[in-house]
Amino acid sequence: MKFKEPKAIYLQIADRLCDEILAGRYTPEARVPSVREYAAVVEVNSNTVVRSFDQLQQWGVIYNRRGLGYFVAPEAQEAIRAMRRRQFLGEDLPECFRTARLLGFGPADLAGLYGEWLAEAEEKERENSKNDTTKS
Repeated sequence: MKFKEPKAIYLQIADRLCDEILAGRYTPEARVPSVREYAAVVEVNSNTVVRSFDQLQQWGVIYNRRGLGYFVAPEAQEAIRAMRRRQFLGEDLPECFRTARLLGFGPADLAGLYGEWLAEAEEKERENSKNDTTKS
């Protein structure tokens, strides 16, 4: 896993597991890898993953069954989406709009750019889906 400088590594790992949950890799009540297993996957010290899992528990995304490991909380996807919406609307979108204004983009420009990006993303998803079915 490649880490980005401004954000703590344990939070980046927590975000990665959240992404995997949203993508359906881990479903509600499914067991997630152990701390040691996940540390090996992301190539960090297991103490860092412990900190990530602690954070995920605080967020209500995973929970621990003593002696059995960590499991995805039943409402994990909803909790993740709610957290990310708050961050997006409170931090990311205002910064994007500020930058767009400085660059001279208007509402129509932004709508057009988003439409183009969405079309490209959907095309990539279709291509990936085709590739996945041909590999099977």
